[in-house]
Amino acid sequence: MSKLVVIEGIGKRETIQKYLGDGYEVFATKGHVRDLPVRSLGLDMENHFEPKYELMADKKDIVASLKAKAKKSEQILLATDPDREGEAISYHIANILELDNKDNIRIEFNEISKNAITKALESPRAIDLNLVDAQQARRVLDRLVGYKVSPIISKMIKPKLSAGRVQSVTLKLVVDREKEIRDFKPEEYWPVSAILSKQNESTQFSASLQTKDGKKFKVLNEEQKNEVINQLKQNDFVVKNIKKSVTKSNPPAPYITSTMQQDALNKLGMSLKQTSAAAQSLYEGVEIKGEGKTALITYIRTDSVRVSPQMQEVAKKFIQEKFGNDFVPEKPNIYKTKQSAQDAHEAIRPIHLEITPEQVKGQIEPNLYKLYKLVYERFLASQMKPATYNSVAIDIDCGEYGFKATGRTPLFEGYTIVYQEYAPKDENKEEESEQKLLPKMDEGEVLKLNDLKTEQKFTKPPARYTEASLVKTMEEKGIGRPATYVPTITTLDKRAYTEKEGKQIKPTELGFMVCEKLEKHFPDVMDISFTAKMEDNLDEIAKGQEEWHKVIEDFYVDFKKELEEASGSKDKVPDEPSDVVCDKCGAKMVIRMGKYGKFLACPNYPECKNVKNIEVVVGVCPKCSKNILEKTSHNGNKFYGCSGYPDCDFVAWDKPIGEKCPKCGDILLQKGQRIYCHNQKCDFVKYEKTEKEL
Repeated sequence: MSKLVVIEGIGKRETIQKYLGDGYEVFATKGHVRDLPVRSLGLDMENHFEPKYELMADKKDIVASLKAKAKKSEQILLATDPDREGEAISYHIANILELDNKDNIRIEFNEISKNAITKALESPRAIDLNLVDAQQARRVLDRLVGYKVSPIISKMIKPKLSAGRVQSVTLKLVVDREKEIRDFKPEEYWPVSAILSKQNESTQFSASLQTKDGKKFKVLNEEQKNEVINQLKQNDFVVKNIKKSVTKSNPPAPYITSTMQQDALNKLGMSLKQTSAAAQSLYEGVEIKGEGKTALITYIRTDSVRVSPQMQEVAKKFIQEKFGNDFVPEKPNIYKTKQSAQDAHEAIRPIHLEITPEQVKGQIEPNLYKLYKLVYERFLASQMKPATYNSVAIDIDCGEYGFKATGRTPLFEGYTIVYQEYAPKDENKEEESEQKLLPKMDEGEVLKLNDLKTEQKFTKPPARYTEASLVKTMEEKGIGRPATYVPTITTLDKRAYTEKEGKQIKPTELGFMVCEKLEKHFPDVMDISFTAKMEDNLDEIAKGQEEWHKVIEDFYVDFKKELEEASGSKDKVPDEPSDVVCDKCGAKMVIRMGKYGKFLACPNYPECKNVKNIEVVVGVCPKCSKNILEKTSHNGNKFYGCSGYPDCDFVAWDKPIGEKCPKCGDILLQKGQRIYCHNQKCDFVKYEKTEKEL
């Protein structure tokens, strides 16, 4: 008889089996096997919200197979993921197999390696019911909000809408940012730079205007600009103060889930979905020549920056051998994990430093290689010395105006030898003049003015969120946890509450409506600090410092009042009037929201049940010259078809731009910045310029 090791993901079964060897059989449940029912609330509201779990319909065969294997096994060990979700899955498996939670049946490892698995086998433990309760509390909270609020919002706006505890407050972030952008009033300003040099020398450098009479100063209009330029031309530029220093740039902490997702998008252009899929594969294992299936990185859902002392020692030796002792800090770098982090496991890091990114290049998919390289280099950098620079800051006076020139030259590469941090550009911040080298100057020296440069600019509104910046904000504000970032943002897009414009996320009209109703009727659910506090409560449950039933009951007191008031409200999105006459009863039809967007309906319903699609004309059909209309499929997807259908079968999934192809005369379609010909045999394509290029 063999020992049975139960895991979640089937992708890592082969890797774990390789390290366990003979005498063990690894079985994957493919995630949860028990959950709340799909078609009912599934909570006993009279018995402290006790959940009514049931076997998931698509897992019955898996459970039957698991039970059969369990009967033939001499020992059963539950090795689900090392987090609350994994603990809960182990709890449900134990329940199904009639195992005792108090027995030492649970093992966990932060990385899939021979060493980690061997250690886990040496120290099995009982199931941690505090972690199970924390997951259970989250599930119950989310079920209450989703099942109770969604029908009310659907009644107010349109059928089959959804609301969620984390989803809805994330939508609020996107909507609030869009409101900021809409309300933004640009302000004019004129940055001024002086192009200077030493007398009788040709090397020029730039200094930017900073102050007037010792106070921060900004030129706000053309009249003021002309006055400043005139005064600058009449005065000498004199070196007032020279400050030389050695500055340092500290290495960044190793990745947690959110920072990895941000860097992958900013540096590699990978979406959240792509990053999550690639990270999962690297964690579960990839085929490496001569090694078989091998896991390359540690557990990928973490908010801890902790690194084990053993791995710090491994990194120290590796850095010494590859880069030299100068790059190794005197003491290992320790990074502070934020207070709200679970700190259940380590940061995301490579498992084997000897397996370099270059070694696996060509053996694994491009996205996997790029992400592994990013994780590998970030971890190495985190264990290295800071980079140092010779820095100089020069204050220059010209009459009542003060200028600043800065320069910085590398002194010691430090961690930058392997990793460069991403620095997002702030559109409203003036770039400082930072030459690699400034000429040697003395205080009191008079400089030569070669030119004055200035141009009219306007302050810009805050940028819309990208997936990366939205994850960063969610993390900073305590909304959700590492495992929830991707599904939350993905759900908003699937529900058509948000849409993409390039990489930027913006709310749809429907998103605005949903947010408005939720804020009006469920202020607690939409309160960012309230949501963050609830995450803290879940952390307290996980530590055994809070009782989960009490947390739910405290939440439900006010939530129930909001539900009762919202249920009785007649607050409904009003019908929009239209000029279309009902061809059945002659009334003016109205515009209503339906499952797939807006449609025309007769106001005399139910006496008259006439409905029509709203015809949005976007072009002229190249086949029959009738109108091309914007339409919605049964699945809710937007497409463009001829108004002459079914006689004319023209259809396109991307929007016609109203222009003909210069090559073949067919119509042109646009997807993002790409403009291409509808005729599949025509190779015409061009790219629309972005705002920055214009």
